[in-house]
Amino acid sequence: MKPLVFRAHSVLPGFNLALGITLLYLGLIVLVPLSAAFIKTAALTWEQFWNIVTAPRVVASYKLTFGASLLAASINAVFGLIVAWVLVRYKFPGKRVVDALVDLPFALPTAVAGIALTAIYAPNGWLGRYFELAGVKVAFTPLGVLVALVFIGLPFIVRTVQPVLEDLEAELEEAAATLGAGRWQTFSRVLLPTLLPALLTGFALAFARAVGEYGSVVFIAGNMPMISEITPLIIIAKLEQYDYKGATAVAVVLLLVSFVLLLLINYLQWLTRKRNGTT
Repeated sequence: MKPLVFRAHSVLPGFNLALGITLLYLGLIVLVPLSAAFIKTAALTWEQFWNIVTAPRVVASYKLTFGASLLAASINAVFGLIVAWVLVRYKFPGKRVVDALVDLPFALPTAVAGIALTAIYAPNGWLGRYFELAGVKVAFTPLGVLVALVFIGLPFIVRTVQPVLEDLEAELEEAAATLGAGRWQTFSRVLLPTLLPALLTGFALAFARAVGEYGSVVFIAGNMPMISEITPLIIIAKLEQYDYKGATAVAVVLLLVSFVLLLLINYLQWLTRKRNGTT
C-alpha cells in the first residue's frame, strides 16, 4: 500500500501558474516598453546612432547625470546609515516625527520638491542668500542637481538599512566591547559586514532613482546646455521636437549604462553575502 502524501497548503496557485502570471506581468510592464526603445533605435544606422549619442551636448549630460547620481547615492549611503542608526538605537522626543520626515521625498510630487528646493537655494532664497555671501551658488548649477538628487534618494538608504539594524542585536556590540574592540573595530568588523548587503541595495535603488529623476531636478538645475542639463531633459527635448529616434537612442544609452552599473553593484552585493556566508 502506497503511503499517503500530504501537500502543504498554499494560498497562491500552483508553481507553473504563478510563474506564468509573473513572467506575463513582467513582460507586459517591463520588457515590452524597453524592447520598444531598442526596436525604435534599430531603425537608425550605426553612424547615425553614434553621432546622436556622442554629440558634445549629450555627452556633457551623461557626465552630469551619472556623476551626480553616483555622488548623491554615496552621500546618502553615509548619512542615511547615520539616520537609520539614530532612529533604531536611540529614543528621543519627536522620534516618530523624524521617522515620518524621512518618507517626505516619497510623498511629495517631484515638481513640488523641485520648486521648493529652488525657492530655498535660489540666490534670494532662505539658504541661497547665505551661500551667495560665501561665494557658493547652488541653484541653477550642477551643485543644485546634486542637492535635488540627495533629497530624493535619502529614503531608499534609510528604509533599506533600518529593518536590518532593528534585527541586529545590541548584544553583539556589547560582546565586541567586552573582548576589547574599539568603536571603529566594532563597526568595521561586526556591524558593517552585516549591514553592507542592505547598504548596497539602498545605494543601487538611490542611484537608479537619481539617474531617471526629472521633476525635482529640472527646476533647480537651470538646464543650461553643457553645464547643468541632465540626460532625461535631453530626451524630453528630442521628443518635443518629434525626434523619436534620437530620443530613444539616448534613452538606450542611459538604460545600458544604468544596467551595467546596477549589475556591478548587485555583483558586489552577492560577493559580500557570499563572504558573510548568507548565501
